[in-house]
Amino acid sequence: MKEITASELETRLRSGEKLSLIDVREPDEWADGHIKEAVSMPLSVFVERLGELNGFEEPLYLMCRSGNRSSRACDYLEAQGYEVVNVLGGMLSWPGEVVTGE
Repeated sequence: MKEITASELETRLRSGEKLSLIDVREPDEWADGHIKEAVSMPLSVFVERLGELNGFEEPLYLMCRSGNRSSRACDYLEAQGYEVVNVLGGMLSWPGEVVTGE
């Protein structure tokens, strides 16, 4: 599985690069602060919502709080044939701005 640091991701987003960024944290974590460009797809309902990924351009960048849950989601998606990138350190390492609320 490919990996990227939160700082590298922030640099790419700041430069205007369009990335398919999926946040697998739960709704309360999302509401506490998330990246504006991210889409919320909690790990607890991930498999049920898998079909929604068909509209996303690959690779899919996955993140969570620390990088552990997103790593598991990456493993799962990779086994399904998706091209994925795990964001190391997750939101704990995110140096950029965050948006709060839903």
